[in-house]
Amino acid sequence: MNISLIVTHPGGSHKDEFLACCVLLAHGPAPIVRREPTGDDLADASIAVVDVGGQHQPDLVNFDHHQFPRDHPPMCALSLVLQYLGVYDDALSFCDWLEPTEWLDTRGPQETSRWLGIERSTLAKLNSPIDVTLLRRFAAVTTLDHGDPLWQVMRWIGEDLVNYLKNLRQRLDFIAEVGEFWQIDSASGPFHVLYLPRTDPLPEEPSSGLGRFIDSHPAGLKVVGLVYPDRRGAGFGLSRHNDHPGLDFTRIGGCDDVHFAHARGFVAKTSATQPDRLRELLVRSWG
Repeated sequence: MNISLIVTHPGGSHKDEFLACCVLLAHGPAPIVRREPTGDDLADASIAVVDVGGQHQPDLVNFDHHQFPRDHPPMCALSLVLQYLGVYDDALSFCDWLEPTEWLDTRGPQETSRWLGIERSTLAKLNSPIDVTLLRRFAAVTTLDHGDPLWQVMRWIGEDLVNYLKNLRQRLDFIAEVGEFWQIDSASGPFHVLYLPRTDPLPEEPSSGLGRFIDSHPAGLKVVGLVYPDRRGAGFGLSRHNDHPGLDFTRIGGCDDVHFAHARGFVAKTSATQPDRLRELLVRSWG
């Protein structure tokens, strides 16, 4: 992708075109101009036209959704850019905020509230001053380029989002390769955990991605706990999945090889490394 200019609409700003511009900046830093596009803009494959222009033509990097029929599935400018970059499916799976953003932009707050099963007033309670300020400042400018603080912040946002999707996909592929689903038998019945062995090199955050992996895997429906390398030591961390009440790690707090058990029972750290011992600790924690 070789974009020389990003054009988006003037006037009020919404989260979808703001984030769409952020993502485009992550892939190719370019000036942003907030104005109505010309015919030449729409015909030029080096000029990205975002959330305006009445055309969705990925080959010409035109990303507008307003011409879609009324019954079209919720799809905003950000959705179209993410599709173009081949990361939309991952974004929809891993970014819980994306689908509500699509609904708000295309259906409005009333229908979005009904879809979410909440009162409309709840949406306002979730507003952040960060969102308000960034969108207001974006709406107030006509051009942004290298050196402008807001342009740099937008690029950071886009880079972090793209890197999150890329790194999480790699992480999930890694967990699928090395992770193991354990069935643990106990006196009160079997239960299931996800075990991640220690690898070299050790990931910076060994437990990252485990919840997402479980949610995306058919076997994950039964998982109540996690076992993963402790990034601060040679042992392992033990934790509940989705705060399952069946595991209470205070029950193993007195074990010599358990050096930390949270008072609320949801996590523990052990110097144990052998799978058999880890299973024993899980059995003692279950009940």
